[in-house]
Amino acid sequence: MMLESIRGIAYAAQVIPAEPIRPLQDVWLRPRRVFREMASRPVGHLDYLLGAGQGMVGWLAWSRAQNAGATDTIAEILGKGAVIGSIFGIASLYVMAAIYVRLGNRAGGAATRNQVIHVLAYGGVPVAVSLVIWVLTALLAGEAAFVQVPRPDIEGFVALLLRAQFVAYVLLMIWSVVLQVMGFSEILGLLTRNAFGVWVLGQLIGLLGALFLAVLIALLLPTA
Repeated sequence: MMLESIRGIAYAAQVIPAEPIRPLQDVWLRPRRVFREMASRPVGHLDYLLGAGQGMVGWLAWSRAQNAGATDTIAEILGKGAVIGSIFGIASLYVMAAIYVRLGNRAGGAATRNQVIHVLAYGGVPVAVSLVIWVLTALLAGEAAFVQVPRPDIEGFVALLLRAQFVAYVLLMIWSVVLQVMGFSEILGLLTRNAFGVWVLGQLIGLLGALFLAVLIALLLPTA
């Protein structure tokens, strides 16, 4: 009887298809399975949409750091984020993928550009989701959402809203880091701590490249 039960379980495991993955939902708690299943898939439109969303969030965060709310309207800030941020986000997928493919090879792993793009795009789902929070906060708080230091006379509700939005953004960004590190660990076959080192080094290289590009643009196109 026991032997027949074992055979039945083994047969069921062979004939019953595995539960299909839902990348946008499953990546939150089962990132390794998502990236393993997507390893052979080509880059698709969802990768680009997620990259664009992350780029828009990056632009909005940069706008707050630059006190854009003191000089620009909400429509101008969101409009620039939709155009410039989305372009930057999609372009950064390919730039960072090239960096991480090379770093992964040097670390002893092997991953394709498409696999790395999947990790960057789907691992950044929490950050992309925070775009909804950014937009809602901007609509409710107005230009105050993009001022680094709010005015002393700001309303209590708005002040509380800005604090809640900041905390939510930081938590979602941290979770994106966790998902991307686990993704690199999966596709590169590295220990999690080694994958974290690869992630940090890639971010530093990307940051230095962005700073160099900003300085170069400032030199070639000086402001009047």
